[in-house]
Amino acid sequence: MSNYNSNQLVVPEAKNAMEQFKMQAASEVGVPLKQGYNGDLTSRQAGSIGGQMVKKMIESYESSLK
Repeated sequence: MSNYNSNQLVVPEAKNAMEQFKMQAASEVGVPLKQGYNGDLTSRQAGSIGGQMVKKMIESYESSLK
């Protein structure tokens, strides 16, 4: 078994940009995300943030193909 943490960023310098991206996605889906600990979110809320982030990444990739 590896000691690899799947939550590590491939580019650590992108941490602030990823935090902003996450906050923007949360705002778009109406989830009250705050800086720091968000353990009070439901699985549904957390999933909707992640889903919105993936949706935006796919849209960005598709538009780059044009």
